[in-house]
Amino acid sequence: MPVTTIDRHGQPVVTGDRVKILAISPDSEMDDDDLDMFNDMIGSTCEVERIDADGAAWVAIWWNGFEGPLLTSVGLTPGQMEKAAA
Repeated sequence: MPVTTIDRHGQPVVTGDRVKILAISPDSEMDDDDLDMFNDMIGSTCEVERIDADGAAWVAIWWNGFEGPLLTSVGLTPGQMEKAAA
């Protein structure tokens, strides 16, 4: 049975679903550049890559950095995401 979680409306979310990022919980130790990248993720729609044992849906975004592509991954709680229309 696949691992599932829910979005802020209680809709089921599984790996492969697309969700809109509504909020994030950045680490308080994060530097300003990393914080900017995470904050820029808000409003993006991403595919759920995995769901962990705590029910966080992990998504990733690729960025064009000064030294090449960068990958930013974040785990979203149900209140931080909204399932996108299929």
